[in-house]
Amino acid sequence: MTEIPAKLVKELRERTGAGMMDCKKALMETGGDIEKAIIYLREKGLAAAAKRAGRVAAEGVITAYIHPGNRVGVLVEVNCETDFVARTEEFRQFAHDIALQIAAAKPEYVAREDVPPEVVEREKEILRAQARNEGKPEHVIEKMVEGRLEKFFKEVCLLEQPFIKNPEITVRDLLNELIAKIGENIVIRRFTRYELGEGLKG
Repeated sequence: MTEIPAKLVKELRERTGAGMMDCKKALMETGGDIEKAIIYLREKGLAAAAKRAGRVAAEGVITAYIHPGNRVGVLVEVNCETDFVARTEEFRQFAHDIALQIAAAKPEYVAREDVPPEVVEREKEILRAQARNEGKPEHVIEKMVEGRLEKFFKEVCLLEQPFIKNPEITVRDLLNELIAKIGENIVIRRFTRYELGEGLKG
């Protein structure tokens, strides 16, 4: 079996919007030829997710999830383009899985674009201070900060988190796979996570 470089998988994902596992499979099927892999994904209907991203998604569901023990609760709004899709079992299961993800992984934002600039800057300052405390030279600190900032985004941004039911893929991969399968733009619009007693303990 041909080993496909991660860099090639990443490039194919960026060019097609298809999920990571689909990109890997396409490259394996085409012997690592990226142009042939794009054709393969288009034929399978998996390269269309990126094209659908601009379409208006105003239908959908608001899903509630209460964790056993009634200590954690989640409300999440997931949008699609048509009421027909909103009523399908597959779409509703996806919304439920996203609510489970939020309950378990505690994201603070949907995407990295939602993180306020001042929060990013504050995190950078903390990371710079940590690197200096570790005695790192100034010329490598910024590179270290960028690397650690990626880790921060993966922790606080829902779309960048590993999916709890299959950590091999991210929530974004899961979303793109559903978009490709259903043929509509799907957007995780917003969420609220409640935890009993949160913020009350001294």
